[in-house]
Amino acid sequence: MQLAELNVGRLVAETGDPRVADFMNNLDRINNMGRRMPGFVWMMEGSGTPGTGNTDAKIDGDPLYVANLSVWNSVEALGRFVWDTVHSQFYDRRTEWFEVARAPHFVMWWVPEGHRPSLDEALARLEVLRRDGDTPDAFGWAYAKAHPQPPVEPAEGEIGQVLPTPTP
Repeated sequence: MQLAELNVGRLVAETGDPRVADFMNNLDRINNMGRRMPGFVWMMEGSGTPGTGNTDAKIDGDPLYVANLSVWNSVEALGRFVWDTVHSQFYDRRTEWFEVARAPHFVMWWVPEGHRPSLDEALARLEVLRRDGDTPDAFGWAYAKAHPQPPVEPAEGEIGQVLPTPTP
């Protein structure tokens, strides 16, 4: 299993506005650093236009609502990128560029190796987190730190496996 993550936010201004210029001017640098990190697997790509990142992946047609969707080998690999690189400095400045979210805006979930989630799939996971809180199907950092490995399905006959009742 691999770890998918979605981070969404609504910019405080259009992408060409000076209020978000520092964020926009560093998108390629931060995304490219992420792609080179150990444990990185895949990232949803935008238009490919330099300096736009995934800002063309609009949510509900809102040009200010943007998303970042990626897949990693582990919680630890994603955590190293988010908290132990220059990315953390941009994370600390997020309120300069994004409206304060009234609901969870970040979600993680486990996907089969090789799966590349769609934005619709990821948004559905975010809705699960918003509705149910942390579960094995959709979770945030606190849950991920407490459960850094994907749930393991017991093999047939193992403890915890529900087996059919023998017939007399």
